[in-house]
Amino acid sequence: MSNTAIEFNHVGKQYRLGTIGTGTISHDLNRWWARIRGKEDPFLKIGEVNDRTLKASSDFVWALRDINFKVEQGDVLGIIGKNGAGKSTLLKVLSRVTSPTTGTIRARGRIASLLEVGTGFHPEMTGRENIYMNGSIMGMTKAEITQKLDEIVDFAGVEKYIDTPVKRYSSGMTVRLGFAIAAHLDPEILVVDEVLAVGDAEFQKKAIGKMQNISQGGGRTVLFVSHNMPAVKTLCKTGVVLENGMIAHIGTSEDCVNHYLHKEFSGENDFDINKDIETKHRLFHIENLSINNTHSRKIYLEECSNKIDISISGHLDVPMNVEFIAQIYDVNSIMIASYVPTNSTGRYYKFDRGEFLIKESIFLPSSLTNGEYRLKLDITQRNIEYLAIIPNVATLVKRDKISKYTGAELNNRNIGYFFIDEKSENRDTDLP
Repeated sequence: MSNTAIEFNHVGKQYRLGTIGTGTISHDLNRWWARIRGKEDPFLKIGEVNDRTLKASSDFVWALRDINFKVEQGDVLGIIGKNGAGKSTLLKVLSRVTSPTTGTIRARGRIASLLEVGTGFHPEMTGRENIYMNGSIMGMTKAEITQKLDEIVDFAGVEKYIDTPVKRYSSGMTVRLGFAIAAHLDPEILVVDEVLAVGDAEFQKKAIGKMQNISQGGGRTVLFVSHNMPAVKTLCKTGVVLENGMIAHIGTSEDCVNHYLHKEFSGENDFDINKDIETKHRLFHIENLSINNTHSRKIYLEECSNKIDISISGHLDVPMNVEFIAQIYDVNSIMIASYVPTNSTGRYYKFDRGEFLIKESIFLPSSLTNGEYRLKLDITQRNIEYLAIIPNVATLVKRDKISKYTGAELNNRNIGYFFIDEKSENRDTDLP
């Protein structure tokens, strides 16, 4: 007898871009006529790859394309990839939230899904009522649910609020209860999207431990989507890397994490300002960004050269107070340092309408070990909103031990572990 719990056979999901219901009557008629004649859907051939950074040239896009893999019973599979790679779409298709456009999925047993905060909850019903409703949907009897009730409430830690409508729960409480229900009502397949990040550290530890017990003790199958690479390595046996809606790599969890992080850190492409900078405000425009006077995505930090000079220029359509934020991540996507001048010294930029220039000199900590690190930059309108997010602006390569540095070292009362250059220009030190 086969031990395969889930099997994806050439699964694809195609979406139409733009506003739903506008100008699609002709498409519906063409599809209907093709189906009547036993022909293939004519629009399946024209969908383009799901690369969200490129301008669309078609009205159709493949969120998933030709997905083929199997998950064995009792396995814990980690699904990783960039935002927009198709991870959540894959889980929604498996959970029957939406149907696949092409291909088939075969799953053995009941599926419990936790895809987002509040999945399957009715906001007007109490926590207790939602437990019984979710259990009934999964095919359990009232007696079975009652037997598990105390264990679910204890795990979620919401006993005081169990008879309160869930619309009054915080997002963390909602996730706690949702995961407790999904994990304790004996599903053969547990599907968990990136919702555990909402919970606190204690709950994340409990949840990961529970998923390990589910797979090892009960022989049940877990599909786990996360951007926490150490959690994927610890919890999962195997993994799948998705890229632009297609499978980029299948293997052990460690191999998949290494493949994903190598791709992220490789810096294969030259710096592309239009592709890598996500501008959040229509009145804020970045025209040029350079690090150490270069557009290269790889910055080598030689001995005694632990400083990076960042220059960002562009133009504003209105006057703004602008904050600059830098963060550095290790190969496991864990933030190890941050540079927030406004929080530590109260400094920020005051720009009038027209051209602007942001110049920052950042001294990295002397304790930085050899290896590769990812630099992330954020630019915000002070106390209002994000203006630009640049998650993978460059890879910092540390090859030799840093023997000395300049600048003033931050103590434990300050933010982060960087060193701040007091001579950066164009900054206002006055608090409003």
